Amino acid sequence: MRFGLFVPQGWRHDLVGIDPAQHWTTMLDLARYADAGPYESIWVYDHFHTVPVPSDQATHEAWSLMAAYGAATNRVRLGQMCTCMGYRNPAYLAKVAATIDVISGGRVEMGIGGGWYEHEWRAYGYGFPSAGERLGQLDEGVQIMRQLWTEGKATLEGKHYQVDGAIARPLPLQEGGIPLWIAGGGEKKTLRTAAKYASYTNFVGNAEGFRQKSEVLAAHCKDLGTDFDAIVRSANYNVVIGETEKDVADRLAWIRAHYAPHLPADVLENAYQNYATGPLVGTPEQIVERLKELEGLGMTYAIAYFVESAYDRSGVKLFTDKVVPELA
Repeated sequence: MRFGLFVPQGWRHDLVGIDPAQHWTTMLDLARYADAGPYESIWVYDHFHTVPVPSDQATHEAWSLMAAYGAATNRVRLGQMCTCMGYRNPAYLAKVAATIDVISGGRVEMGIGGGWYEHEWRAYGYGFPSAGERLGQLDEGVQIMRQLWTEGKATLEGKHYQVDGAIARPLPLQEGGIPLWIAGGGEKKTLRTAAKYASYTNFVGNAEGFRQKSEVLAAHCKDLGTDFDAIVRSANYNVVIGETEKDVADRLAWIRAHYAPHLPADVLENAYQNYATGPLVGTPEQIVERLKELEGLGMTYAIAYFVESAYDRSGVKLFTDKVVPELA
């Protein structure tokens, strides 16, 4: 199994209380920890407003961070989970990603999806197109990016995007262009787009949901004549880990206390339950057992998020030392 690590950027209220002047140092320190360790990749979210509610807390922009990490790390690959196609013109986005691929020595991944955070869309003046329109943008945008990365030029007269001889030089350093992660579990459109274009997918990470989405993806691949086995299936996980069950309970109590000043009571309870009931909540032995079950279903790339990592790295270290070696 391969492993990625999310770096806190504020989106999930995970830099609260840290002086903004220290945000970059905090983020970079964890990125360099991953760079020196067993993690294949580091990840950030492509969002502008915090969740589960918008607030005045910081949320650092994803592709600016990609460029910074590209220059400040040496080995680890660089991903976004996931870039919203509607937030940037796809030809421009392809150019940005290719430039960062050169800066990083060929380490960029392109996580891409249709987007969902309505408050953010409207606040930034993007409107909020229907789900069908957003997924149509995703499909056309991916076509444009693939053309630019493989041929250096793109032309498309689409419903959502039009480019006419757009040039993207230099090409990405990676042969064949930047790997595409089509993120999301929409069964009719998103997974069909993934079957057509993706090197990686990223969808629900519990065993039952992962099995179902995998079956849908396989059916689309069969219908389109693409290779299901060539697509790496990944999932994201909130990790709450402790040496003992008491340590796990203490960590969960910290999570509740951390969010309490910033969320309404009903939202707080939902947020807490999202952490408390996830597949990767437990001792190292329990988490290894669950990941092995998921690996048996074809989940071969786990991307771990630790809400406390900007303040306390003990959970990250425990996962690194006692979980990753059992599966890597």
